[in-house]
Amino acid sequence: MKALAIDCACSRLTVAAKNEDKSCTAIYDIGMRQSETLVPALDFVLEKCGLAKNELDYTTLTIGPGSFTGLRLGISALKAIECAFGTPVYGISSLETYAFPYAALALPVLSCIDANKDRFFAGLYKEGTPFLPDGDYDIPTLAENLKSESKIILAGFEKDTNKLNELLGSALPDTELIKMPVTSVTTESLFTLAEKTLNKGTPSLQDYDGPIYLRASEAEIKLKQ
Repeated sequence: MKALAIDCACSRLTVAAKNEDKSCTAIYDIGMRQSETLVPALDFVLEKCGLAKNELDYTTLTIGPGSFTGLRLGISALKAIECAFGTPVYGISSLETYAFPYAALALPVLSCIDANKDRFFAGLYKEGTPFLPDGDYDIPTLAENLKSESKIILAGFEKDTNKLNELLGSALPDTELIKMPVTSVTTESLFTLAEKTLNKGTPSLQDYDGPIYLRASEAEIKLKQ
């Protein structure tokens, strides 16, 4: 298939294109500069694969949780392609995407993104199936939900898993937390998960669908006060 994928949930931006058996991936670990990087990056990977935007069978992205700005940029870019050419967009949970490479290891996988203030966007997956729903958790809540597990794989980017390992390790001294030594290329998981979704006949994102933030913005919090 011919497709385009974006992982824009964290400060490390990953974009990839594939044209049947050819693919090109670009990773930009340059901090929060996604707005000036995303569109040229998409054009770059498409050109390297010999693809035009109107030839794509589908596009996919990490739909959240994650960076408020990054998620909005990603969905805006792919929705623009959909509007121009009718290309369906498939949104995949960021946490499911990060857990997916370890689904076959027969150990629970705790996927995480640092949400600051000692909180994490996290979800527990067993053989690819969610057991602890994706949520915005503090350490005591995670520890309470995970206390029955003897071994847990921590999935995500290194800075996030390092921080979670330190904080959660203190709260769960009898649980072995396993940090994977290499962060996978997340767009490879996105292609696989999106095509599974597509093959099941699951609808693509609708016009009104947007990013999944899990946490209210400061503006939303102020409106409720």
